[in-house]
Amino acid sequence: MTVYIDPPTWPGHGRMWSHLVSDVSYEELHAFAAAIGAPARAFDGDHYDIPSDRYADAVASGAVEIGSKELVRLLSAAGLRRRKHRPRD
Repeated sequence: MTVYIDPPTWPGHGRMWSHLVSDVSYEELHAFAAAIGAPARAFDGDHYDIPSDRYADAVASGAVEIGSKELVRLLSAAGLRRRKHRPRD
């Protein structure tokens, strides 16, 4: 099982966040997230939002650290990327 995490550089709700993804399946991603105690509400379509204070826990549990651009590339190459729907003007 390999999951990937980018650095906690994404601001939101007064915190910094990382993205946790799988390049194999959502089932693999959900299983890893459950194992590290990430709540289901942290799932955002194709990734889990992980707060900076949990980053080290994810890495210690086996998440592979990669850059944000590489993370998106892996997710897209695996066919697991889900773009957010944006309303048209």
